[in-house]
Amino acid sequence: MASGIRRLGTFLRQQLLDVLHLFDVTPAPRGQERTAAHRLRGWCADRWPHVEWRVLEHGPAGGSLIATRGAGPLLYSHLDTSLDDGGEFNRLVTGDGAPAGPLTVDGDAVTGFGLGVARGPAAAALVAFAEAGTGRLLLAGSGTHRRGGWITGLEAYTKACPLPRSAIVAKCGPPTLLWHEPGALYLTVRVTGRSGAAMMAESATPPGGVVASAGVVLDELTSWRTAYLAADPRVGQTGRACGIGAISGGWPDKPDLLPARLRIDLYVVAGDRVEPAVLAAELADRLRARCAKSVLRDCEVEVEAEPVAAAAATPADAPVVTAARAAWLDEFGAQPPPITGWTGSTDGVVLRAHGVDTVRLGPQAQPAADEPGRDALSLAQLAAYARVYRKLLTQLPA
Repeated sequence: MASGIRRLGTFLRQQLLDVLHLFDVTPAPRGQERTAAHRLRGWCADRWPHVEWRVLEHGPAGGSLIATRGAGPLLYSHLDTSLDDGGEFNRLVTGDGAPAGPLTVDGDAVTGFGLGVARGPAAAALVAFAEAGTGRLLLAGSGTHRRGGWITGLEAYTKACPLPRSAIVAKCGPPTLLWHEPGALYLTVRVTGRSGAAMMAESATPPGGVVASAGVVLDELTSWRTAYLAADPRVGQTGRACGIGAISGGWPDKPDLLPARLRIDLYVVAGDRVEPAVLAAELADRLRARCAKSVLRDCEVEVEAEPVAAAAATPADAPVVTAARAAWLDEFGAQPPPITGWTGSTDGVVLRAHGVDTVRLGPQAQPAADEPGRDALSLAQLAAYARVYRKLLTQLPA
C-alpha cells in the first residue's frame, strides 16, 4: 500500500504533528476525558474559528469533542486511551507503571503513547474534518471497551444529537476497508469452595485452596477456547477470538488465608450472532463436568455473561461503502484488499445498531521497538487516511 501513498505535504504533516503533540501532553484516560475535551475545544477554536466546537459532558468526568458544519456523514474516533500513561492500572497489564515518555518524530515515523488505540487516527480525523468544511465530528470519550457502568461518549451523542445516515470510524486496523465488525462480550468464571488457613492446608476445600487448583479450570478453558474458535463460521469479513484477561483470588495483604473463590475473566469476540447467555451456560456445563473429575468436585461453578455489543454489518452496496471504495482507489491506486477473520470491534457496531451505515478504516500501528507502552505510526500513512476521510465528508450525501 505504501507505493500508493502520495507525497506528504509539509502543511498537512505539521497539522497532524500539532494535534498529536497536543494529545500527547493531555491525559485522557477512559471516563476522565472532560479536561482534555475542553482543552482540545479551546485549541481547535483558536486554530479553526470558522467551526463551532463543543464539549459534550457525560458521566462523572467524561467528555467528548463534537462539531457540526451543515449536513453530512459522521466522522468518528475516540478521545480516550485504554490505559493511563503510567500508574497502577498500567502496571497490572504491562508490568511497568512508569510513564511511556513523550512523543518522538524520526523522519516519517512518529512514536508515542496511545497512538494505536486512537490518537493517531483521531488526529487524522480532526484535521480532515476541520479542512472539509462540512459534515460532523465526534471524538468520543469512553470509547474503548471497559467495564464500569459509565455512559460512553457515543451513547451520550445519540441521546443529544440527531444521527446521520452514514458514518466513518477512524481507527487503526487492517490495511483495508471494513463494513462488517464483530461483537464482543465478557465472561466471568467463578469457582467457589471453602476458605482455610495456609498453615492447615486441609482446612480449605479443596485442600490447599481453590487457587492452588486453578490449573484445572485454565486447562478446560483452553479446551473450550479451541472448540469455540474451531466452530467459527467466518461470517463476512469477521471472525472469532477469545482470551483470558484477568485471574484473581485471595487477598494479597493476607496470604496466610486460603481464599474460597477463584475468578477468571475472559474477553470473547464473535463475528457471528451468538447468544451470550447460551455461551455462558455451555461453558458452565463443561467446567462443572471437568471439576467433578478433579479435586474441585465439591466446588460451585458459575459463569456469567456480560454483553458488550452484537456483531453488525453494513450492506456491501450501501452508499458509504461505495464511496469509501472509490476514495480508497483514488488514494492508494487499488481496490481495498479482501479480508476475512477480522476480530477487532469498535463503536461501529453501536452505530449500525442505531441504523447508521458505517465503514471503518485507518492506519496500521506497530508496537514501538524496545519501548513498552508506545506505538509507532507512519506520518505519510496518517496523511493518506486524512485525505480519504476528508473526501468522504465532502462527497457523501447528507
